[in-house]
Amino acid sequence: MGIDAAWLKDHIRDIPDWPEPGVVFKDITPLLAEPDAFAYVVDNLAEPFAGREIAKVIGVEARGFVLAAPLARRFNAGFVPVRKPGKLPWEIERQEYELEYGTNLLEIHRDAVAPGETVLVCDDVLATGGTAAATVRLAERLGGRVVGLSFLLELEFLGGRARLEGYELHTLLTYE
Repeated sequence: MGIDAAWLKDHIRDIPDWPEPGVVFKDITPLLAEPDAFAYVVDNLAEPFAGREIAKVIGVEARGFVLAAPLARRFNAGFVPVRKPGKLPWEIERQEYELEYGTNLLEIHRDAVAPGETVLVCDDVLATGGTAAATVRLAERLGGRVVGLSFLLELEFLGGRARLEGYELHTLLTYE
């Protein structure tokens, strides 16, 4: 990792049994409300990809939007939302994915990524890797070239990294 982000954990609270029994939700809203912590996160999510050409930063609904939008600005790139079903008003591509407590769908506008564009995927949490892998598949189906994925948190015990082999991954905090 190279940077010491452990102090950020003081700004993340655990919410047990949400959204389902047995799941411990990592609430990052206190971190987002602390200007120094939020700035640190944005700077350090971007750092491993500095100097690379990035045309689009994809953020996954909803907390991924909060992190991906300032990254897009930092890279002078476009921001692309990947959303849950029924939220995008134009032609879409759709991808089913698994998460730690069920399945869902993700959607992206068909014109959001042009063939050959370089893409950075950003989300708040890498858990089982289902959401991230589905997002990568959507970007690549549109012809994008994924240069990496950047996450605030990784729930290492759920093994999400295994679904993303071959891609450069960056996480600030790991929960074992």
